[in-house]
Amino acid sequence: MMEKRASTPSPMDIMGGSRDEEDGSCSSNVTTMRTAETLLRLVPMTLCIAALVVMLKNSQTNDYGSLSYSDLGAFRYLVHVNGICAGYSLLSAVIVAMPRPCTMSRAWTFFFLDQVFTYVILAAGAVSLELVYLAYKGDTEITWSAACGSFGAFCHKATASIALTFVAVACYAVISLISSYKLFSRYDAPVANSSNIAAF
Repeated sequence: MMEKRASTPSPMDIMGGSRDEEDGSCSSNVTTMRTAETLLRLVPMTLCIAALVVMLKNSQTNDYGSLSYSDLGAFRYLVHVNGICAGYSLLSAVIVAMPRPCTMSRAWTFFFLDQVFTYVILAAGAVSLELVYLAYKGDTEITWSAACGSFGAFCHKATASIALTFVAVACYAVISLISSYKLFSRYDAPVANSSNIAAF
């Protein structure tokens, strides 16, 4: 009787198994990165909504009169920008969460929009911060007296809203770096010409 030999895996089988394991780990890493980016895009949404709500409720009435965020153009701009950025963050998080292949056009779109919204919310925060600074310190050269001595609660809420906005700016800056990396990592590094190097 011929004894049946135990089948031993061939080198190709071993290589195929390792390749399958590598593909599984790669897909797992892609899923983890997608989840992390989705959560990162949801963080500024919550911050923008919080800043928006704080500013919307910011009004004060006392013996000196009444003051509301709607009386100041910079604060109205901040509210509008926070609302728009919150909507963009939610939309982009939903798109990123979908398991779709990242095409070049999609990478360019995220790169462009992330840059735009980062600078837009940064501008809104900077303008509002300047206004709050003048409200606290005043400006004698233009006869602008400090208003926070009379409307302290209003200034405190405005400061809290601006602080939340700048935290959202930091999140958008990180998101912009990620989208920049995802876009430009698709391009090959420029190849140096050996003849030019030798001549130099």
